[in-house]
Amino acid sequence: MKKRFLAIFTTVGFLVLVGFVRPVETVNYKCMIQLTNYTGEGAYLVVSLLNNAGEYEETLYVQGDDNEWYRDIEEWWKNVYGIRRPELDAITGATVSGGERSMTVLKIPAAKIDAGYTIRFESAVEDQEYHKDDLEFELTTENLKAKKEGKGFIRYIRMMPQ
Repeated sequence: MKKRFLAIFTTVGFLVLVGFVRPVETVNYKCMIQLTNYTGEGAYLVVSLLNNAGEYEETLYVQGDDNEWYRDIEEWWKNVYGIRRPELDAITGATVSGGERSMTVLKIPAAKIDAGYTIRFESAVEDQEYHKDDLEFELTTENLKAKKEGKGFIRYIRMMPQ
């Protein structure tokens, strides 16, 4: 009888504890990514959240649905996907070719804004270059309002709260 009571009490305690765990509050930002005019295959892009030490903390977006090419996004592959193989719910599907643009919604943890975090956009195109920090900026309220210029396959991005 005591064991059964303890098991029930433990289960109820766990359910009460789980009931008080708050989900991470996120802020949705619509993100438009304009690519440069290049020739070749569609670009694979990864948008990651980096912590204060510059380490990968979260993958916010992956453009390209063929995981065979993920290893071409070298830093992300080496530090995240190639090691842990996380379930990615941030995949949009098809890549976008030179001169085209894509729109997505980034779910950014609200507590990370204005807290020393960075957003990194990595880009790669088959049989062409890889850009580790095609676009990288500090995650601040002000930066999220500004147009940001890329250095590789990304011409610019614009973000706006949704």
